[in-house]
Amino acid sequence: MELNTIKPATGARKNRKRVGRGAASGQGKTAGRGHKGQRARAGGYHKVGFEGGQMPLQRRLPKRGFLAVTITKAAEVRSGDLAKVGAESIDLDALKKAGLVSGDTQRAKIILAGKVEKAFKVSGIGASKGAKAAIEGAGGTVAELPAPAEKVAKLPKQPAKQAS
Repeated sequence: MELNTIKPATGARKNRKRVGRGAASGQGKTAGRGHKGQRARAGGYHKVGFEGGQMPLQRRLPKRGFLAVTITKAAEVRSGDLAKVGAESIDLDALKKAGLVSGDTQRAKIILAGKVEKAFKVSGIGASKGAKAAIEGAGGTVAELPAPAEKVAKLPKQPAKQAS
């Protein structure tokens, strides 16, 4: 076999259908478009998902779930990677300097993955139960994070209605 003799298998390539070329071709007159209507006309079609005026499927189904805005600004740090920080005291800035979290990270949490072999003083960072136990087991401490304050929408006080 030579490269210049390679051809597609017989029947693999069909000639394109030439529509609108007379009655004998089998695709004459309406050229396979049927009689009248939007699809029979040039340029007449509709957007994807259009169901002829019926309420479309994606609008009939209920909305579910959401994507938290803060999810990209949170990071997880493996407990085994804490040694890469190189300092005894670990906070968010130390993690950023060590390259364990990205620069735009606003909060971090230490998860149990790997061994903690040194005593670390962790502050301002969350820790899972297992990670906290591992850090404290190595002689370190984990400062408790303050509980997030509930966000209560405070409405401006309305003036009392006067009876008239």
